[in-house]
Amino acid sequence: MSERNVEIVRRIYDGWARGDFTAGLDHYDRYVLLVLRPEFPDPGPYLGRMAIGGYMRNQFLVDFENATITGEEFIDAGDTVVVRVRQAAAGAASGLPVEMSYYNVWTLRGGTVIRIENIMEREDALATAGLSST
Repeated sequence: MSERNVEIVRRIYDGWARGDFTAGLDHYDRYVLLVLRPEFPDPGPYLGRMAIGGYMRNQFLVDFENATITGEEFIDAGDTVVVRVRQAAAGAASGLPVEMSYYNVWTLRGGTVIRIENIMEREDALATAGLSST
């Protein structure tokens, strides 16, 4: 099952890398939870597909043009997949390029995404997935 989870998450990032942020919605549980830690803009929990969609449309994408999110490394942790992410875009007002790297920790149950957490540091992401950083 864990290889299947990695492939599901990889396909979602394939869409996101093209700027298609609806990619993978068919794999999201109705009550999927997105957790943005305090070090991210607009932190907090977003519960359910509708809340996540609202965050994407009204907070995340409004600040950027030509946004992409690319998965650079996928770490299999059973029901959890840790992904090193590179986010790139242009500022909506300035047009200046903006780029950042961070980690997403995905939790799946039966091929369905039930939780996504944004984490800045690799060690924290690995610990959240129950893995050691060494």
